[in-house]
Amino acid sequence: MYGLHQSEHHFNSFDEVKSLSALLKERNIRTGIIGKKHVGPSSVYPFDFAYTEETNSVNQVGRNISRIRDLVHKFLEENSSRPFFLYVAFHDPHRCGHTNPEYGEFCEKFGNGEKGMGLIPDWSPVHYKPEDVLVPYFIPDTLAARQDIAAQYTTLSRLDQGIGLVLKEIQSHNYQNDTLIIYTSDNGIPFPSGRTNLYDPGMAEPFLLHIPQQENSWNKISDEMVSLLDITPTILEWFNITYPDYKINGNTVKLTGKSLLHTNSKISTNDVVFGSHNLHEITMYYPMRVIRTKNYKLIHNLNFKMPFPIDQDFYISPTFQDLLNRTKEKIETNWYKNLTSYYYRSQWELYDLKIDPYELNNVAMNPFYESVQRKLKFSLLNWQRGTNDPWICSPSSILENKGKFKHNPQCMPLYNKT
Repeated sequence: MYGLHQSEHHFNSFDEVKSLSALLKERNIRTGIIGKKHVGPSSVYPFDFAYTEETNSVNQVGRNISRIRDLVHKFLEENSSRPFFLYVAFHDPHRCGHTNPEYGEFCEKFGNGEKGMGLIPDWSPVHYKPEDVLVPYFIPDTLAARQDIAAQYTTLSRLDQGIGLVLKEIQSHNYQNDTLIIYTSDNGIPFPSGRTNLYDPGMAEPFLLHIPQQENSWNKISDEMVSLLDITPTILEWFNITYPDYKINGNTVKLTGKSLLHTNSKISTNDVVFGSHNLHEITMYYPMRVIRTKNYKLIHNLNFKMPFPIDQDFYISPTFQDLLNRTKEKIETNWYKNLTSYYYRSQWELYDLKIDPYELNNVAMNPFYESVQRKLKFSLLNWQRGTNDPWICSPSSILENKGKFKHNPQCMPLYNKT
């Protein structure tokens, strides 16, 4: 459900898109959304029940877990006997604002009962000591970063308690034995190498899947790969709905994900996953494509001659400001990279994840990995073709697929030495 449908950007899907919510509504399945909504237009993503930041305060519908619980209750009470799809999008993994670092403190204390913070009745704040937090390898081990992480954990504990409230509502309405439940996130955490990146801290996300009939999969942990592209096929199979045949701009639309349900009661997984990124904010144009297997990852940075852009709320974060100041003052950053290597990236990045899980050693130019890189490039190119990727020829060529090239698209060279 993530996109860039906001007042600053105003990006929308094509009007002809057959979205999940639209397909479910056509089958008389009641649809609801609570919290964050960054997709549009509404005609493409219709919901019977909608309480989002488009018409409500984002904190009240994305962080106020008591209100979220009440809205879930309202949706389920109104549902009667119809099958339903309810999308609850918590805002707590996000920082609070784009212009003032003090918002970090506000985000942490929102709803805790202190003066000016309001009160969320069902939230019991959990606080973490900076000296006790575990610092992931991709975040600088500094006091500022530790304080930032501790504050993030406090907001995430609010999200955790909110999920518990939602699950209790499902149980209180006796839906626990016939409801498919999926918990995931749309990107990595807002720290270096996380959100807006296609390194593993930006791609690897929590994914919990509860299938009531598959008791053999309950409480199991798996290191198999799944993709957010698998969510729509999974839900459509759950409701026994076939994705329609149709075209957009003359191109046949196909789902590239696959259902995670399986007839033999074993969860289906992927041998390879793909990902793409074009921009996070309108000023952050940095298109990337990625293919990841269990052993290797290949990233194509199409805009590699430009510095990697930094999003606004991450820029003003204590972690990044401290990193900037340390770099400026030539003080040890305690980080696994430096700003120059973070900003300026190679066109192709290939990582052997078995021996380099932190993605520090780009082996794209190593002859030993030539055959691996060739196979990954071939698979990535086929995926781009299958998804009608308009960036398929970048950065060394331009795609010509109109006029005489309509039925035989061509990559026309730019001779730009890429």
